[in-house]
Amino acid sequence: MTGFGRGSAATNVWTANVETSSVNRKQAEVVVQAPRELNGLDARIRKTVLDSVSRGRVQVSITLERAEGADEQIRIDTRLAKSFHDAFCNLGKTVGHPLLPTASDYLRQPGILAIGETEIDDDEAWQAIEPALAEALANLVAMRETEGSHLKQDFLRRLETLRSFRQSIAKTAPERLPRQRDLLLKRLRDSGLEIDLSDERVLKELALFADRCDISEEITRLDSHFAKFAEYLDAPGPQGRALDFLCQELFREFNTIGSKANDASIAQTIVEAKTELEKIREQVQNAE
Repeated sequence: MTGFGRGSAATNVWTANVETSSVNRKQAEVVVQAPRELNGLDARIRKTVLDSVSRGRVQVSITLERAEGADEQIRIDTRLAKSFHDAFCNLGKTVGHPLLPTASDYLRQPGILAIGETEIDDDEAWQAIEPALAEALANLVAMRETEGSHLKQDFLRRLETLRSFRQSIAKTAPERLPRQRDLLLKRLRDSGLEIDLSDERVLKELALFADRCDISEEITRLDSHFAKFAEYLDAPGPQGRALDFLCQELFREFNTIGSKANDASIAQTIVEAKTELEKIREQVQNAE
């Protein structure tokens, strides 16, 4: 499911800004974009995200700035500065007159003067990042829940369509045995065999046909799966994987009915039902 969230928080030392965005994916994946100095917090960030999101590709972008008024440290690499000075002196000897670096030369040379710390204390930074991340995730989840409510209404409409297919199949199924009886007797008559309807051989053939084509169990299981599907839609917490499993079971029952039905109209209804079910399954695989 898709969503976006933003959050910010500040301490006496750091100001953190966090953005989270998610796109559809069957499994959960977390991508963290943060300063290299925050690599030590990667596990905490991922765990926090996975506590809120169980499906989808979630990208987390973190920026960390020193809070206004916090002391900035100026670091001087004395060894590099001395080497830089010596290099100028040697260059002066080479060209035959003294050369000394100016203040601007030192400032232009990377690494001699640096403002701020290269190392960031993980716990200190986390105090600002954690509430910002929590706010961003709350906004992300709220947007995903809004999308989920729309998906739920779509699922319910499609579930009613599947129920109508089930009713059509159940209504047509009893007509198959009389039709098979008439077809069998017609074939016998066309072959020049006049056999009475009460003949034991005819009755046995019809009984075998009825047993092979009985779909009452599949119809009952469809009703059970439909009820469970609606129950999961109203249940709290993530239900995407449970709904995905039910879609597989519904496919299985419709396939079985199609193979046992021995009826063209039922076979056509099965095709339409599986097409509708595939639309549900595509969305369910991304649902939380």
